[in-house]
Amino acid sequence: MFVVLVVNPGSTSTKVALFRGERLLFSHSIHHDADILAQFETINAQTDFRIKAIFSVLTQENVTLEKIDAFVGRGGLLKPIPSGTYNVDDDMLHDLTIGILGEHASNLGGIIVRNLSSKYHKPAFIVDPVVVDELQDIARLSGHPLLPRKSIFHALNQKSVARQAADKLGKAYEDVNLVIAHLGGGISVGAHKNGRVIDVNNALDGEGPFSPERAGTLPVGELAKLCFSGEFSLRQIQKMINGEGGLVAYLGTNDIKRVSELAKREGHASVSSLVFRSMAYQVAKQIGAMAAALEGNVDSIILTGGITFDEQFVMYLSNYVSFLGPIIVIPGEEEMGALAFGALRVLRGEEEAKDYKEHIISNDLNFSRTS
Repeated sequence: MFVVLVVNPGSTSTKVALFRGERLLFSHSIHHDADILAQFETINAQTDFRIKAIFSVLTQENVTLEKIDAFVGRGGLLKPIPSGTYNVDDDMLHDLTIGILGEHASNLGGIIVRNLSSKYHKPAFIVDPVVVDELQDIARLSGHPLLPRKSIFHALNQKSVARQAADKLGKAYEDVNLVIAHLGGGISVGAHKNGRVIDVNNALDGEGPFSPERAGTLPVGELAKLCFSGEFSLRQIQKMINGEGGLVAYLGTNDIKRVSELAKREGHASVSSLVFRSMAYQVAKQIGAMAAALEGNVDSIILTGGITFDEQFVMYLSNYVSFLGPIIVIPGEEEMGALAFGALRVLRGEEEAKDYKEHIISNDLNFSRTS
């Protein structure tokens, strides 16, 4: 059986897991002190520090890297590409290193596994990064050509869950239409049509429901006034949208469990209950929009992510959308397994690894103004 090492860097942690086939041998989440990380000028400068931490775990687990068949890392902020497993080649490494679409800890996933690959002469992959773009052209228009809609979402978990859901339905992923709602610190709702995500909200910084930390779609006129009020810097506005929006803005916490408990304790008329129910309401509206994108042909609605462990939230949400189709709840997210399985599909010859540069999507739509 093939042995795969998985590396998933987060803002203050690095998750490491080892799989033999589909079987998880071990998984560790290495915490990095924020004060230590702050000493590095850039996220990329953390590479050697994080690799050293990974080696510490591997030594503890008596892992010999020469026996690893492949290394796979979380995909970062690259140029838009279709779904799949990708070789971490020179072109990808370049774009991750310069932060072609911005600095983010996830960029380190590809950088770290390429480093290990070069040293141990085994393939390095990423799988379904957040920039996966399969939007149909009609979904790219926002209302102004200077502001096209972008596909940035929880592609890794959505694609993994989509395959699981299709199995439950007794069909191939390419033969079903699904609406999948990933409910976590950020929320993305995608319309999956015959194996492609033809529409999805930009979960990073601009669209859809508000979430524990993100403001989602805001009244644009009022937002424009706020931007030019002179009271806020660009950085402050960006934090309002991503990081200090949603539950944080309304209730001062991103802890959905705490908000749920407050809502129950304080009663239906409380502010906590109103905000809690409103978030479910907004998710329901987004699910309805994605059902429309599928022309009402919905085999199932899939609810996934950490928030789905809250039965009250799932109940509120289900009450709004159950008429659209059967609901399947797949709680949490299995990013480490999804990364490993993507690498395994390539190692087993079930799927061919893609080259980054050959698959970059040019999604610019040209419009000529007419009077």
